[in-house]
Amino acid sequence: MNTIQAVTREISHFLDELIRPIYNQHHKDHTIIDGTNLIQRMETYVAHGHLHSSTLFCTFDITNLYTMLPQNESIEILGKFLRQYVGEYVKGISITTIQTLADVVLKQNAFVCNNKFYRQVIGGAMGSPFTLTLANIFMWNWEQPWIRRQTHHQEIYGR
Repeated sequence: MNTIQAVTREISHFLDELIRPIYNQHHKDHTIIDGTNLIQRMETYVAHGHLHSSTLFCTFDITNLYTMLPQNESIEILGKFLRQYVGEYVKGISITTIQTLADVVLKQNAFVCNNKFYRQVIGGAMGSPFTLTLANIFMWNWEQPWIRRQTHHQEIYGR
């Protein structure tokens, strides 16, 4: 019930190596790496005089994001993300080709449970290297209005 031996594993690994550095480069200002990184950001926030008695902190968790990603929408958002940051090609590979490969990785997942075959029709497979990167890019699309708002008000946004 995992993708370690799946035929799409190598495609997933390839896409992850191709796209994750682009995501990391362009979203590093809004990525909280660990507790130390969060503390450093908070110290900078305080040093700039932004912490007030009325300051609110909000956290949220999205349950089962990887396995609940809407597949077609995620592939569309992947294209939007890549076109915004790199144009029509990534290392000589067209965005359309990358989206087609992502489609294969997402939609060609089958597994056996209790001696029955199943095909995954929502989300990406757990253990697939590209699933995390695609989930991050899906969230990037959702976060854009929040990031703009927080930046405009000199607030922190991080995930």
